[in-house]
Amino acid sequence: MKIVLDTRTALIAAAAAATLGLAACNNPADDALEQQADATEQASDAAADALESQGLESQADAVEATGEAKADAIEDKADAVREAN
Repeated sequence: MKIVLDTRTALIAAAAAATLGLAACNNPADDALEQQADATEQASDAAADALESQGLESQADAVEATGEAKADAIEDKADAVREAN
Protein backbone atom coordinates (compact mmCIF):
# COMPACT_ATOMS: atom_id res chain seq x y z
CA MET A 1 0.00 0.00 0.00
CA LYS A 2 2.89 2.37 0.77
CA ILE A 3 4.25 2.01 -2.77
CA VAL A 4 0.84 2.87 -4.21
CA LEU A 5 0.58 5.98 -2.04
CA ASP A 6 4.12 7.07 -2.93
CA THR A 7 3.39 6.62 -6.63
CA ARG A 8 0.12 8.54 -6.36
CA THR A 9 1.83 11.27 -4.38
CA ALA A 10 4.44 11.58 -7.09
CA LEU A 11 1.77 11.70 -9.80
CA ILE A 12 -0.21 14.33 -7.92
CA ALA A 13 2.94 16.41 -7.44
CA ALA A 14 3.76 16.11 -11.14
CA ALA A 15 0.24 17.12 -12.09
CA ALA A 16 0.37 20.08 -9.74
CA ALA A 17 3.71 21.18 -11.22
CA ALA A 18 2.33 20.87 -14.74
CA THR A 19 -0.74 22.85 -13.77
CA LEU A 20 1.41 25.58 -12.24
CA GLY A 21 3.58 25.62 -15.34
CA LEU A 22 0.55 26.23 -17.50
CA ALA A 23 -0.96 28.77 -15.14
CA ALA A 24 0.97 31.61 -16.70
CA CYS A 25 -0.64 30.86 -20.06
CA ASN A 26 -4.20 30.26 -18.91
CA ASN A 27 -7.04 32.51 -17.98
CA PRO A 28 -8.73 32.30 -14.56
CA ALA A 29 -11.71 30.27 -15.82
CA ASP A 30 -9.41 27.66 -17.34
CA ASP A 31 -7.30 27.53 -14.17
CA ALA A 32 -10.40 27.07 -12.01
CA LEU A 33 -11.62 24.20 -14.18
CA GLU A 34 -8.22 22.50 -14.09
CA GLN A 35 -8.15 22.77 -10.30
CA GLN A 36 -11.68 21.38 -10.11
CA ALA A 37 -10.65 18.43 -12.30
CA ASP A 38 -7.62 17.74 -10.11
CA ALA A 39 -9.71 17.92 -6.93
CA THR A 40 -12.34 15.60 -8.42
CA GLU A 41 -9.74 13.03 -9.36
CA GLN A 42 -7.99 13.23 -5.98
CA ALA A 43 -11.29 12.80 -4.12
CA SER A 44 -12.26 9.76 -6.17
CA ASP A 45 -8.80 8.25 -5.68
CA ALA A 46 -9.10 8.72 -1.92
CA ALA A 47 -12.55 7.15 -1.88
CA ALA A 48 -11.33 4.26 -4.02
CA ASP A 49 -8.39 3.70 -1.68
CA ALA A 50 -10.75 3.57 1.29
CA LEU A 51 -12.94 1.01 -0.46
CA GLU A 52 -9.90 -1.08 -1.44
CA SER A 53 -8.71 -1.13 2.15
CA GLN A 54 -12.06 -2.65 3.07
CA GLY A 55 -11.69 -5.34 0.41
CA LEU A 56 -14.27 -3.83 -1.93
CA GLU A 57 -12.22 -3.96 -5.12
CA SER A 58 -15.04 -3.77 -7.67
CA GLN A 59 -16.65 -0.80 -5.94
CA ALA A 60 -13.25 0.90 -5.71
CA ASP A 61 -12.71 0.37 -9.42
CA ALA A 62 -16.13 1.84 -10.19
CA VAL A 63 -15.54 4.90 -7.99
CA GLU A 64 -12.14 5.48 -9.55
CA ALA A 65 -13.48 5.12 -13.10
CA THR A 66 -16.37 7.48 -12.40
CA GLY A 67 -14.02 10.04 -10.86
CA GLU A 68 -11.66 9.86 -13.82
CA ALA A 69 -14.57 10.29 -16.24
CA LYS A 70 -15.81 13.35 -14.34
CA ALA A 71 -12.29 14.82 -14.22
CA ASP A 72 -11.86 14.18 -17.95
CA ALA A 73 -15.15 15.97 -18.70
CA ILE A 74 -14.05 18.96 -16.62
CA GLU A 75 -10.67 19.01 -18.38
CA ASP A 76 -12.49 18.98 -21.72
CA LYS A 77 -14.38 22.09 -20.58
CA ALA A 78 -11.06 23.68 -19.61
CA ASP A 79 -9.69 22.87 -23.07
CA ALA A 80 -12.71 24.51 -24.67
CA VAL A 81 -12.21 27.64 -22.56
CA ARG A 82 -8.52 27.69 -23.50
CA GLU A 83 -9.29 27.30 -27.20
CA ALA A 84 -11.94 30.02 -27.09
CA ASN A 85 -9.37 32.55 -25.91
